[in-house]
Amino acid sequence: MVETIESVRLDDLAVGELANFFDDAEPEEVMEWAFDRFGDRTAVVTSFQREGMVLLDMAHRIKPNVRVITVDTARLPQETYALMQQASDLYGIGIETYFPDTDTVERMIRRHGPNLFYKSVDLRLLCCHVRKVLPLQRALENVDCWITGLRREHWATRANLKKIEMDHDHDGIVKLIPLADWTDQQVLDYISKHNVPNHALYDQSYTSISCAPCTRAVQPGEAARAGRWWWEKDAPKECGMHCSIETGGFEHEVEAIIGSNAHA
Repeated sequence: MVETIESVRLDDLAVGELANFFDDAEPEEVMEWAFDRFGDRTAVVTSFQREGMVLLDMAHRIKPNVRVITVDTARLPQETYALMQQASDLYGIGIETYFPDTDTVERMIRRHGPNLFYKSVDLRLLCCHVRKVLPLQRALENVDCWITGLRREHWATRANLKKIEMDHDHDGIVKLIPLADWTDQQVLDYISKHNVPNHALYDQSYTSISCAPCTRAVQPGEAARAGRWWWEKDAPKECGMHCSIETGGFEHEVEAIIGSNAHA
């Protein structure tokens, strides 16, 4: 049970000043500030990829009872569930797990089939919206600051990330990105130094891991996110959890499947 405490909100000006102040700060320093400022309304949100596990380990060292949130899309690889259990046991934490709404998933599949994401970019975005974006919205309803493992190196859409951002997609809460300026090697060095559990699919040449049908191993020389939605051409390598994605067709399908409360 999460303790009920008064919500703390910052405005855009304050967040901008903090982003400049913490631009060169170490990840632990940024997280210490967040825990001091937002207390138990701070949470690490992770899909148990390398960066998320690094943040979980760091946060646990600072605040052993740190809140950890994950979204279970119901299409995850078994290796993810194995690591989720391992992390829970190792750190002695309960993981707040959020699932997509059953009725909405059923309507989506009846209308477009179980593997709709292969049919078009709009339908892939619809599936991501139902299985990821909407559950995350619910997960963050009692959070004032969420900590995520994005890095600037991941993809062009993430090149300008700040370590502290205002998240207007989630009611103006703070989004903490402590590893924004870290390299792949820094992540690997931390994992090795602190013996952080590693997702088993990395040993099979995966570099970005999410739902099983939408993730594959990458070939030598390919970009880190090339294994995500690899059948799409000139489409965003994003699911909508970290940035708003809007196309006419996508918005139409969201309304058709979910109705007028799609963006509530």
